[in-house]
Amino acid sequence: MQVPAGTLLQRINSPADLKQLSEAQLEEVCRELRQYIIDVVSVNGGHFGASLGVVELTVALHYVLNTPYDQLVWDVGHQAYGHKILTGRRDEFHTNRILNGLSGFPKRGESIFDTFGVGHSSTSISAALGMAVASHYKGEDDRQHVAVIGDGAMTAGMAFEALNHAGIENSNLLVVLNDNNMAIDPNVGALKEYLTDITTSKSYNRFRDDIAYVLNKLSAVGPDAFKIAKKIEKSIKGTLLKQSNFFEALKFRYFGPIDGHDVKHLAKVLRDLRDIPGPKLLHCITVKGKGYALAEKDQTKWHAPGLFDKITGEIKKVVYDKPQPPKYQDVFGLSIIELAEQNPQIMGITPAMPSGCSLNLMMKAMPNRAFDVGIAEQHAVTFSAGLATQGLIPFCNIYSSFMQRAYDQVIHDVAIQNLNVVFCLDRAGFAGADGATHHGAYDLAYMRCIPNMTVSAPMNEEELRNLMYTAQLPGMGPFAIRYPRGNGVMIDWQRPFKAIPVGKGRKITDGEEIAILTIGAIGNEAVKAVGLLNQQGYYPAHYDLRFAKPLDAALLHEVFTNYTKVITVEDGCLQGGMGSAVLEWMADHKYNAEVMRLGIPDHIIEHGEQPELWAECGFDANGITAAVQQMGMVKQKHIIAS
Repeated sequence: MQVPAGTLLQRINSPADLKQLSEAQLEEVCRELRQYIIDVVSVNGGHFGASLGVVELTVALHYVLNTPYDQLVWDVGHQAYGHKILTGRRDEFHTNRILNGLSGFPKRGESIFDTFGVGHSSTSISAALGMAVASHYKGEDDRQHVAVIGDGAMTAGMAFEALNHAGIENSNLLVVLNDNNMAIDPNVGALKEYLTDITTSKSYNRFRDDIAYVLNKLSAVGPDAFKIAKKIEKSIKGTLLKQSNFFEALKFRYFGPIDGHDVKHLAKVLRDLRDIPGPKLLHCITVKGKGYALAEKDQTKWHAPGLFDKITGEIKKVVYDKPQPPKYQDVFGLSIIELAEQNPQIMGITPAMPSGCSLNLMMKAMPNRAFDVGIAEQHAVTFSAGLATQGLIPFCNIYSSFMQRAYDQVIHDVAIQNLNVVFCLDRAGFAGADGATHHGAYDLAYMRCIPNMTVSAPMNEEELRNLMYTAQLPGMGPFAIRYPRGNGVMIDWQRPFKAIPVGKGRKITDGEEIAILTIGAIGNEAVKAVGLLNQQGYYPAHYDLRFAKPLDAALLHEVFTNYTKVITVEDGCLQGGMGSAVLEWMADHKYNAEVMRLGIPDHIIEHGEQPELWAECGFDANGITAAVQQMGMVKQKHIIAS
């Protein structure tokens, strides 16, 4: 649904149009931009609070910088809606995050103003530094390079690595620290405390204002006086903060903190910083959800609230007249508490996604046994490994796509030492509207090639519980459990725990001629397909493998002995996935069958709702039905008993 923009915003189709306005008009632009984001997101959905919090910063950056010649990199991209609207995409913004519409994140293929594709956190400083070094190499020393990074993303190791490198390059780089004390959930860790110390130190902030006045006066006297004053400034900064300034220790010039909602002052500061060479950091204090009272009050809830009434703030949810299956993440969150009550060795770990993966339930119930370690996937895995060396059983819950960032730690710190770390890979398969950066497409392939690793996927909520139970039993090593975003299929799911034999699948439906092999929740699409096919007189068999590693040898012997045609179905990449594993097994055991593999093809799949993407890739119920028919299955006149 398209909504009208304000009077000034309607005139802005690029930053060049923004620059035609006076500074006095910028506040009105900010008001209209903020209202436009509220209007559009309330009826179309999307990320909300983060973009509201950087409206003034976005306007000031595009007002001062010469984008796209000057390179502007947004970290993560949750906060880049205003950027998209000001850079020629206002009239398309209502298509944000829907199939074939705008991406929810900056994307190089979408606009020349999107200098770097993002979605995962903490990449902006590295990318902007690379651009700055490249510009210097090409003799483009007038080019500005700006990385906008939140204090949540600043907690990740990659951001520190980039800061450490940038400090010695002396490149034309400005890091804008958008400090709102939030990621999706409240930030944690020592850096948060350090930034709070800076922003709340009355002595430091009073000194900061005074020294700016003094330096301005001394600069007119001469360069020597200015250098002496700078040394005095650095010394007093450290004294007033009772510690050295962290960023200046890395050879960054530190400026701030300043009010991130004063657009005129932001524009003035950015204009001044443009003329200062070398690496610089501007510390801006903002409020996530600024301008929408409910979003300011409950910032986690309003990170991505879905559709809502912008007047009353009522979040619109579908009301059902009967109970519905739970989300898989909630099955995890409730089940780990039950398991932890039975087993005192169980611990819970998440890298900054406690509400997204529902570990927040355990953090509330058992605060000394559940840890949010910040946006730090590598640390989360090795921290879990350390716990496991001491006889504890960590359940390390990381989104499938985020686990990619900790792959070395999975191998080096967990698998080689054969430690019982349970990896719960949420958002496996298609993540939906978040798109390519968040799809959990590769975990079956990248996990099954690791020695000592068990790789499993439940078909429903009860199996998720039972796999979690199985993973913490004595004698288990590294154990991966993948499950999708969204709701399951069972109402009565909270049943007593049962152990599942590792590497043991199950037959769902007997049949003739063709066997369908599935793994995980996408098997429910195969159940629908079998129902459709039965109505048409086709009766394929259906097997749920449960495990991509180890494979169920007895089940596969049965399949390849009795069926000449086999279809494998997975919501993961075809290269190296479950279908590949089955083909390898078939070749190793000298069977000969016609095999068709359905899964995510070898190209990037963009955003859309999960069923839309399953259909696009041909492994929804209709796609599976078509595959069976394509294989030339003969219609039967009788029903095969289940």
